Amino acid sequence: MTPAAGRTVPREVRLIGGRWKRRKLPVADRPGLRPTPDRVRETLFNWLGQDLTGWRCLDAFAGSGALGFEAASRGAVEVVLLERDAALAASLRQVRERLQAGPPVRIECADALKWMAAQPAHRFDLVFLDPPFDAGLFAPALDAAARLLPPGGWAYLEAPEPLPTVAPGATGWRLHRDGRAGAVHFHLLQREG
Repeated sequence: MTPAAGRTVPREVRLIGGRWKRRKLPVADRPGLRPTPDRVRETLFNWLGQDLTGWRCLDAFAGSGALGFEAASRGAVEVVLLERDAALAASLRQVRERLQAGPPVRIECADALKWMAAQPAHRFDLVFLDPPFDAGLFAPALDAAARLLPPGGWAYLEAPEPLPTVAPGATGWRLHRDGRAGAVHFHLLQREG
């Protein structure tokens, strides 16, 4: 999650659609925190469709919470944001209160891989995966997300390289769309039956 050399991390990001459109989310000055850029989120939600009414979503490496709050803004009925950094989790709770977003938004201070392993199968419709770029978590995160999604469920993955490089041999997934914005490669995958 480290920014490219010479690139500064924004101090806030804005929600781009739904109920809280144009509302701003703070971005803490934390090592490795790299929020999903506005234009990438706009592309992702164009791919998914603008209305997520009734969807159950997991933002597994929440950071700023931009992906999870964006899903809730667009009508998701349940959004769980996982963040293992206690200070970031507290910041996410403050944002939830400011937006009056709970429920459907729930914040858990937890290790994403352990938390996902303890959940029942087929619990979510969409899982956002944006782990720290230098942690080697791409393949394990996809594996953990796979059991949480039914056939046809969606996973979004951000990485510093294309999918075959960061998660070679990722089975049970169909690449639906992908793109690149600067140093970030983003992928929308669908769970195969």
